[in-house]
Amino acid sequence: MRYMKNEVDAEDALIKGFYKIFKNLHLFKGEGSFEGWMKRIVINECLMLLRKNHNINMMVAIDDTSVMNTLKVDFVDNLTYQEVLALLDELPVGYRTVFNMYVIEGYKHREIGEALGISINTSKSQLILAKKKLQQLVKKKLKIKSA
Repeated sequence: MRYMKNEVDAEDALIKGFYKIFKNLHLFKGEGSFEGWMKRIVINECLMLLRKNHNINMMVAIDDTSVMNTLKVDFVDNLTYQEVLALLDELPVGYRTVFNMYVIEGYKHREIGEALGISINTSKSQLILAKKKLQQLVKKKLKIKSA
């Protein structure tokens, strides 16, 4: 659900992912964890579905990456898992996808660029903009909670 906005798309990606896992089970070589292998297949299915159905819109790369150092994502400790998912749902597809891949899944910008067909700088800018948007959403949410 972190990658997909609705349950139908999430279920499609999961079903297609499990189909590929079972179909290609004989190809798992035991290098690394089985869970990691499965996770990568399902994430790739999500990315393929996003590219196919949602035409991921990526913004133009920001040249000034110094903005990256001023953005922090330490608000998560104060939110429930469901609240974080709801916040991620409010992000544009490109922001949400890069944020998930970099922050949550641990991909490098080079890997994200290759997976999504974007430049490394575009990946970096999407992350910067996603963090900035999330900070705005959290501030708004915290104001509403305290009111």
